[in-house]
Amino acid sequence: MLMCAISGILKYHRGSRIDPEVLARMTNVMSHRGPDASGTFIDGNVGLGHRRLSIIDLAGGNQPIFNEDESIVVVFNGEIYNYAKLAATLSDRGHRFRTRSDTETIVHAYEEYGDKCVDHFRGMFAFALWDRNRQRLLLARDRLGVKPLYYYEGPDFIAFASEIKALLEIPGVPREVDSDSLSHYMSLRFVPGPQTMFRNIFRLQPGHILTRENGTTNIRKYWDIEFHPAEHRAEQRLLQFDQLLTDCVQMRLVAEVPLGVFLSGGLDSSAILAMMSRMDRSHGIHTYSVGYEETSGDVAESNEFEYARIAAKAYGAEHHEYRLSPGELQDFMPALVWHLDEPLADPTCVPLYFISKTASEQITVVLSGEGADELFAGYGIYQRMLQLESLHRHFGGVASSMEPLLRRIVPGERIRTALKWSTLPLQSRYRGVSRAFLPDMKRELLPGSERSDHKLDSLFEACFRAAKPASPLDQMLYVDTRIWLPDDLLLKADKMTMANAIELRVPFLDHRMVEYAATLPAASKLHKGTGKVLLRRAMANDLPPAILKRPKKGFPVPIGPWLKTSLRSMVHDALLSRGSVIRDFMDVKTVERVVQQHEHGRFDRSQEIWTLLVFEYWHRIFMNKSVGNPGGLTGRTTPLEIL
Repeated sequence: MLMCAISGILKYHRGSRIDPEVLARMTNVMSHRGPDASGTFIDGNVGLGHRRLSIIDLAGGNQPIFNEDESIVVVFNGEIYNYAKLAATLSDRGHRFRTRSDTETIVHAYEEYGDKCVDHFRGMFAFALWDRNRQRLLLARDRLGVKPLYYYEGPDFIAFASEIKALLEIPGVPREVDSDSLSHYMSLRFVPGPQTMFRNIFRLQPGHILTRENGTTNIRKYWDIEFHPAEHRAEQRLLQFDQLLTDCVQMRLVAEVPLGVFLSGGLDSSAILAMMSRMDRSHGIHTYSVGYEETSGDVAESNEFEYARIAAKAYGAEHHEYRLSPGELQDFMPALVWHLDEPLADPTCVPLYFISKTASEQITVVLSGEGADELFAGYGIYQRMLQLESLHRHFGGVASSMEPLLRRIVPGERIRTALKWSTLPLQSRYRGVSRAFLPDMKRELLPGSERSDHKLDSLFEACFRAAKPASPLDQMLYVDTRIWLPDDLLLKADKMTMANAIELRVPFLDHRMVEYAATLPAASKLHKGTGKVLLRRAMANDLPPAILKRPKKGFPVPIGPWLKTSLRSMVHDALLSRGSVIRDFMDVKTVERVVQQHEHGRFDRSQEIWTLLVFEYWHRIFMNKSVGNPGGLTGRTTPLEIL
């Protein structure tokens, strides 16, 4: 088991040769992901690279790894949790293993099962496999998209990597903004896959494999969520869930290095710690939480130290806290964007980076509660959307006829948007848990973006079609699991933890847990306005009452008050100065209005401003190439001095 980075190039003409210096640059630019070792494989027109963060088989797991006759070679990022059982099965069928690494199970499983090898893996993974005899490249990504994998396909070669910055080391790979992706980003604060903000650079989608053979590239889906509610009594469901969660956590405790837990004091992360306690693993476990220096007003509301301390004390964990200041955020901004590769305007990236940095001083592996909200309806938006759906069914026709008039006489952009939503069916209204600019303002900001909006609508509507005939709640959960989860939540989690050489494990996103959740009735997830019903019942005798009854809070960041005060000069220098990149893409007057509305307290425009800031820095770093490698920045240098 190992977290790391992979990279590689396949040139289409057999007589071509891979430049070892280019492959080395691709691999080494991701050294933060794998500081323990590196390796490359070059065979004529194909080259594979690897950086390693050692977790299991510390002495024998270096990559690339081969089969017995070295006709198959693999580079791998991730973990195959069931590798021991799978290796035993493959050994019984005559395969000979040279290491104890889970990586080697991939080559032998491919020999045995071909492309269907992915069906046998339980874990998180992104890997590249080269079949010398067939001159065939296989790329694969895990079912939920826990580990990223990017690729670029040009006229003469195809290249892949764990991070986009590695692909940019290849001569001839263009640096161009994709206009549709920019529009989608302004709506969602992230770019939904398979597109990225870079034109012609793509993410391999979760649950997909890509093959290149005989001059043809093929991409196919090998897994998806299927909703089929099972008839089980409530007590039977509770027992099944408890056993499955125990198994999912137990599998993720295997390591030859220290482990920890990201602990917010919320239900999800506290449940992980509680399960570890049942296994006698919580004592001596390090837990980590993050808060903010200011202790009054809006900033104080963002601190979660109190609940995290309650959970850590209940289970005897060794607890650590980090207090983040706005000055640290400002200094870190260029490095943040460099590590993200593409704009992702989720402010929680910042505390996640610093809590990972703190954890890296003691541990190498950390567990967290990501995924529980998307599986078991933890977000408040689900209840609100179901209420709107009820209004739409009963009064949709009346509201639709009155909506044009109401839009003219009702003040407030958000109120007008809510009125419009009441006239629309769920599949036309729901766009996930994350938003940046609402449609009217975005069209002012990006004139002519209507065509891109239609493409975004088509993406979400296709997800809704794939989830039918599931309940309205399950349709929303499916949309968030297929779009928001891999393209925002898991992407930021991977980039921020790996920036500090920390491996993140997410028990709730074991694919068997996801498949089980798809069999549950809606009332086991959301009932009378309370989400994660089954998880709460399962933890009723384990968690302290203060945590069990605590309402959902998310991972709050006091970005709003900071943008008005400590970070105000950064906003003005980056977005309102004559040198701002934003001016080349967006309506300047609208940008100015967004900033003024936030500063004067008329609206909370913090999310919109943060979305603009991240794009501004991204373009300067990756398109203008104003910074060579801000990922290693230290000291108190202001972003604008660097940029």
